[in-house]
Amino acid sequence: MTPLHYLTLAIPLLPFLAACWIILGFIIGWNSGERGERETARVLVGAELLALLLLLVLGGYSLLFEPLGLLSMGAWLKSGAVQADFGFLLDPLSLWLSICFSLVILIATRFSINYLHREAGFQRYFIVLALFHTAVLLVTLGADLLLVFVGWELAGISSWVLIAYRWQRDWAVNNANRAFVTNRIGDATFLLALFIALVFLGVSSWPMIFNAAATHDSMLTGLLGFSLILPALIKSAQFPFSAWISRALEGPTPSSAVFYGSVLSHLALYLLIRLAPLLEMVNLLQWFLLSIGLLTVCYAWLSAQAQTDIKTSLIYATLMQTGLIVNWIALGWYDLASLHLTLHLFWRAHQFLNAPSFMQQAQRPAQLLPRWLRRHTSLYLLAAQRCWLDPLTDWFLVRPTQQLAQEAQLFDEQVLNRLTGTPTQSALLSSLAQAQDFQQGRHAYSSAVGVGTGVLGKLMQTVAEWLEWFENKLVLGGSGETLSGLANTLGEKAEIIESYLRKPRYLMVLIAATLVYIL
Repeated sequence: MTPLHYLTLAIPLLPFLAACWIILGFIIGWNSGERGERETARVLVGAELLALLLLLVLGGYSLLFEPLGLLSMGAWLKSGAVQADFGFLLDPLSLWLSICFSLVILIATRFSINYLHREAGFQRYFIVLALFHTAVLLVTLGADLLLVFVGWELAGISSWVLIAYRWQRDWAVNNANRAFVTNRIGDATFLLALFIALVFLGVSSWPMIFNAAATHDSMLTGLLGFSLILPALIKSAQFPFSAWISRALEGPTPSSAVFYGSVLSHLALYLLIRLAPLLEMVNLLQWFLLSIGLLTVCYAWLSAQAQTDIKTSLIYATLMQTGLIVNWIALGWYDLASLHLTLHLFWRAHQFLNAPSFMQQAQRPAQLLPRWLRRHTSLYLLAAQRCWLDPLTDWFLVRPTQQLAQEAQLFDEQVLNRLTGTPTQSALLSSLAQAQDFQQGRHAYSSAVGVGTGVLGKLMQTVAEWLEWFENKLVLGGSGETLSGLANTLGEKAEIIESYLRKPRYLMVLIAATLVYIL
């Protein structure tokens, strides 16, 4: 590989290595607690700053000298006609948005140092933020669908962890699980798109996917495009998947600014812009996006009229702007969408980061409800209830998923665990307590055969009982005399057989039997 390959590979690795360093220090103990805050902050800020500088170098080189384009690092796998490449796409769109996203994350990281000072989860927050930065770089710079999917999943997990940052509160955990369940629908369709690209198209990189899709029928291309559009719509909380994002504000304000006010929701819009060739191949997808964008704008505008806190008001303003960007993408105005995305990214991050001091900065009381909304009670109720998306999502999505998970757990406990003999949680706790008692000398080890559970456990118990009988009767019984007597008897019988085999007539019989077998 050339120095350019190593330089590009180092960009997503820097925040990832920073996260690993913080984790290692936290486990060993040299940067845990308040005394480790300075080192944690310096490591992550330094890694993010260096990654941003490397992105600026690549962007400047691409602007002043020559476009970099696709940078192949090798292949994930090769199997027959299927080939999954591993590389980075360094075109103007990916480089520009990577720089913008990295700058916003760096600002939010610096802001979080004082905001989370003396918090119990200081190191945990910065670890997740570093992993999220890695995920963003993988999605924006990744040239193949596999690498983008890895970054996409890492971003989702980071979001879930930070929503449940204050995990001692049941409300935070419930909101995190709600967001996690909703986003899993998009992840499932992302996997479907990956399957279509590898099995039917035989490729995984963006340029090859677009070229191969142009030669296939519109149904396959439309299914591939829809499978990639849906996770982007869910991640950006477009209608009707908008309910989860207001619950996601449970985390710290800097994480709300980075994830939902700016970077994460706009990262999904980047994916839509990247899918422009597929959208132009299937006009139905453009009409679908246009309708979703218009519905999101109307929903966010109406719901924002009845909000009473600053963070919720900002998140619905964000939804309205992202809905407009989806409309620009659906209409084919990709340059306008990129410009709108960039401006809104920085503006909304600024507003979210200033939200804690909004009361001090406000020069006048909050504006009352519009007069027309006060006159129409039904519209006010619709806005206050956010179009009842929360109960509808619970009914159609969250509760069925939770019931399915409970039934799967019940099947594991009642069928699979009994079949395989997997110990229950109570048995595991009992075994752990016994092990501690043995270590402290309160109990002695017993030579009795353990009681197995399940089919495999009972089978192994039977084998162990037979081996124990053999050991007690033949090996240990009579100080070994029984076993030695058996060995002497077998030796005497073997000597008798050998004496017969040495006689000429038996030797001739063996030779004849050998010739018959050969012939």
